[in-house]
Amino acid sequence: MRIIYFVLSGLIGGIIGGMGMGGGTLLIPIITIFLAVEQRNAQAVNLLVFIPMAIVALGIHIKNKLVDFKVGILIMCSGIIFSILGSFWANEINNNILRKIFAVFLLLVGVYQFICTIKSKKKIKDKANFKKYKIKILYK
Repeated sequence: MRIIYFVLSGLIGGIIGGMGMGGGTLLIPIITIFLAVEQRNAQAVNLLVFIPMAIVALGIHIKNKLVDFKVGILIMCSGIIFSILGSFWANEINNNILRKIFAVFLLLVGVYQFICTIKSKKKIKDKANFKKYKIKILYK
């Protein structure tokens, strides 16, 4: 039965990862919370799973001309350097501290996304109100 849960975790992580949102953001909490995998192991599994998913998703996004290579290469180069440092650091940190760091990261991402959603809805509402106001002025 546990195998089915791992397959479902891969399904969810693959869909989210394919959209370019980082499947690990969901995959890591799923396998740590629901499947009782240690945080360090969950992050290592996520990295292993990420490689083939990223290759497939990247190929599709390149085909659809959605990749800005100049920006991507700059981020990739700094990401490689700091992923090496982060890997060494993650091996030295206590598993509970690593879990708390990841939880704070997810919380900050969630708060940021919530604020962006509210701002975008406000902009849409303001545009709609402006159009109504503009129409009223034109007909007076």
